[in-house]
Amino acid sequence: MGFRFRRSSRLGPLRFNFAKGGLSSISVGGRGASFNIPVSRSGGPRTTVGLPGTGLSWSVEHTPDRPTALPAGPAAGLPNSRRLRPGQLDAFKQSLLGVLRQELFSPGSTGEQLWEHGLVSRLLADGSLGARTAGLLALIETPETMDGYLLRAQGQDDAKRRAQRCIAAVQEASSLAAGRGWLS
Repeated sequence: MGFRFRRSSRLGPLRFNFAKGGLSSISVGGRGASFNIPVSRSGGPRTTVGLPGTGLSWSVEHTPDRPTALPAGPAAGLPNSRRLRPGQLDAFKQSLLGVLRQELFSPGSTGEQLWEHGLVSRLLADGSLGARTAGLLALIETPETMDGYLLRAQGQDDAKRRAQRCIAAVQEASSLAAGRGWLS
């Protein structure tokens, strides 16, 4: 069993709960009834009601009406990462790469044209792009660049964010290349 770290501090009616990664949640209430809002941990807000001194309590997690998910379209097939064990992270990253390649860079797709004709490199060499856009496009300049970027993810949520950035980069590159008349 691994060690856990938990620390909390109060500021008025609010209790700030810290874990080793930083602020994890904010709680309101005290003995008998509390409401906990997650900041960096997974899950939704939680209400807990109990009988102090008995050890009896009831807790319910309030789930949002719509779960947080990747946007529809090219990302619809990305796997859910909520309940993976740390040992499964590499398999998850490989799965994400497979979905990205299948959905964004399949034969005949706009993404394949971007790589096949070196259009992302042409856009980056153009010099008229802002730093933010150039940084985004640099993530997908070559297949190896995209693979390396995604495989450096430190966790499940980080891998998912990186996959979303790759999707945004392909959409942005496609839009810019089409605007210049480079795509057929």
